[in-house]
Amino acid sequence: MKYSGWPDRGELVVGRVDDIENFGVFIDLLEYEDKRGLCHISEVASGWIKNVRDHVNEDQRVVAKVLDVDENAHQIDLSLKDVNDHQRKDKIQEWKSEQKADNWMELAFGEDVDDATYADIANELLAEFGSLYDGFEQAAIHGPDAFSESALTDEDVQALVETARENVSVPYVTVTGYVDLECPTQNGVDVIREAMQAAEGNGDIPDEVELEVTYVGSPEYRIEVQAPEYKTAEAELEASANRAAAVVHDHSGTAQFHRERHEKDD
Repeated sequence: MKYSGWPDRGELVVGRVDDIENFGVFIDLLEYEDKRGLCHISEVASGWIKNVRDHVNEDQRVVAKVLDVDENAHQIDLSLKDVNDHQRKDKIQEWKSEQKADNWMELAFGEDVDDATYADIANELLAEFGSLYDGFEQAAIHGPDAFSESALTDEDVQALVETARENVSVPYVTVTGYVDLECPTQNGVDVIREAMQAAEGNGDIPDEVELEVTYVGSPEYRIEVQAPEYKTAEAELEASANRAAAVVHDHSGTAQFHRERHEKDD
């Protein structure tokens, strides 16, 4: 997807070197429709420059900073030297992600979808999530719930979610904790078994969360949670331990949650 407007001053943009002159470099902006900028020789690199071609090549993909925009004159002033390696790497990764998301839009709605419909859906994703890629990522993680506040139709949401879950690799975080469960009553074994089932959620864990409870050694049990974000993982870990504790407390038992495994004496 290419933007039809103009970039903002200070924005980082991805471009392709189109023409090299003695006074500077003309760069086609790959994220904007029919937009071209000029990077003056003084903004190509720090220090004195003898030959611009020593620093850039035609058709080279670059990341530039927008210094100024004059819409009336159709002029965009760019700088290459004001972009550091970290910014360049992050911007290229962001651009590649949007390229992927653009392809996913075609998979979701077909290559023949009319421009107006495509633009409406894309703009809804941009307004809600900031980028197409983040919209697809949230669709993969949360399903239709990700669009509860959007104006998209149920049919559009279904297409987005199905495409996202088939194509998006969701980054997961893993957190681990331990809970000591003890129950001195006659049916203590059954109580502990019930507590473990409660810790596992009894089948009521969100689709985007993976939770596993394993026996470490009496009275210690390990809880491992995988989730798309740290906050969710931590919340599910705490909830799991609390569910187990509630069961043993109801049967006069004790429960203690801790983050590190107990060291065993030799």
